This record gives sequence, C-alpha cells and structure tokens, in this order.
Amino acid sequence: MLPESIKNFIESFSKLPSVGPRLATRLSFYLVNSGNNEIENLEKSLANLKRIKTCQQCFFIYDETRACPVCSGKNRNKQIIAIVEKETDLISLEKTGKFNGQYLVLGGLAKSGELDPQKRLRLKSLGERIKKEPGGQIQEIIIALSPTTFGDFTSELVKQELKPFAPKISRLAKGVPTGGEIEFADEQTLASALEKRI
Repeated sequence: MLPESIKNFIESFSKLPSVGPRLATRLSFYLVNSGNNEIENLEKSLANLKRIKTCQQCFFIYDETRACPVCSGKNRNKQIIAIVEKETDLISLEKTGKFNGQYLVLGGLAKSGELDPQKRLRLKSLGERIKKEPGGQIQEIIIALSPTTFGDFTSELVKQELKPFAPKISRLAKGVPTGGEIEFADEQTLASALEKRI
C-alpha cells in the first residue's frame, strides 16, 4: 500500500533512538506534505553529518573543518578532567558555565557491570595523556556519570582505574537525583552538583 520510498524511510528512521515505526511514519508524511524544499534541507543536514569527526583525545565530536572545541580551548584548565558518559552530558555541563576543565567522553554505560574494551582504551588514553603532565598527575578527576545503578557501579570501576593519576577523584554531588540522567538535569542543578562535588 505504501510507496517503497516511504517504507525505506520508515525502516531507516525507526532505528533512531526514541523514534520507532509510528513516529517515523508520521515524519515521512510530514516531509512529503512539506514539499521538496524541506526534503532538500533535510538531505543537506544529513550529508553534513559526514563531516563530523571524533576527537582522539577527549572523544567529543567536532567539524572536520575546525579543531576540537574542547581540547583546543586555550583557557581550559588541563589540571581538572571530567569524565562523562555521552556527548549530551558534556554539553549539559558546559551550559552551566561552572566548569572550564577538560573532558573524556567514556561512552554508553554497559548493563553488564563491566568496562568494555572501548571504555578501557579510552581510560588508557586518558592515563597516557595525564602521564605527560608534570609529575605524571593532574589536580582532580571528576567522575560525572549519571547517578543510576550502572553509573554508580561504573564510577567505582573508573575510580580504581584512574587512582594513580590524581590525588583527588570526586563525583558530582547528589543534586542530580538518584536514577536521573545528567542530560536532562537543569543548569542550576548541574552547577550546584559541580560546585558541591564530593
């Protein structure tokens, strides 16, 4: 009943987080009814995503025509590093205006309660990065993972891995509710959690 192009669109877009087949169907009809300009704009936006690269130092994303905005910032404090789960957590912390250190994006938390090989490699690269600092240590590592069961467990594993690299390893204060996600916390709550970290 549906044209093949609509079926393909639904199949592709329903794989996206929080979309699913019903929303993908609604989006396809919205775009068809919006006309060719809207579809062409979407095509350009999707094509431009091909220019996005992942920084090999902090693992945040950046446009290939520029340097990583996090690592290239001249006023950033290299002595404090926040470890976040995902890029949206980094963006949320940046919006508070209370943190001027550097970051490491760890990647999605595993429900197995283990650090998968990708996370171990990222933590290892962080350790190598810190070893290049005077004394082979930095002032503080902030483990800024969401206070969920998996976040708490992973935080302990990360703390053990990074103990040799900083005299102070802290976590965000519990202004972020237990079970909550950093990405969805408001800026004031996150700012308070940063300032009162333990």
